[in-house]
Amino acid sequence: MERHEREARQPRPGRRGQGELEAQVLAAVHAAPGPVNAAWVQERIAGDLAYTTVMTILTRLLAKGTVTRERAGRSFVWRSTVGEAGLAALRMRKVLDGESDRGAVLASFVTTLSPDDERMLRGLLASADTA
Repeated sequence: MERHEREARQPRPGRRGQGELEAQVLAAVHAAPGPVNAAWVQERIAGDLAYTTVMTILTRLLAKGTVTRERAGRSFVWRSTVGEAGLAALRMRKVLDGESDRGAVLASFVTTLSPDDERMLRGLLASADTA
């Protein structure tokens, strides 16, 4: 792999990855007392995140079905569609996305499961195969 290809794949120091930003935005929307606008979300995310970045992330989350939006005047308000399990799954995905050897991470995770959790995972995978 050429040097510029490696550099393009690695996030710049001090920058959050897309998965991390999505998780933070979704967590903020999930914790909201009701539908909220992008400015409300922007205020609750640590760092200097641009309003346009928040809007981009909310739009991506909308496409993934993890938030909904509705018109409120000339803008939108956003609401989470996922529960605690969905947030935990997004955090797990963020960790997996941050590793270069996904197979090794998944293999290590599976070997630490209890027998009951392993049976549950096998059942979920079998259900996904038939769907």
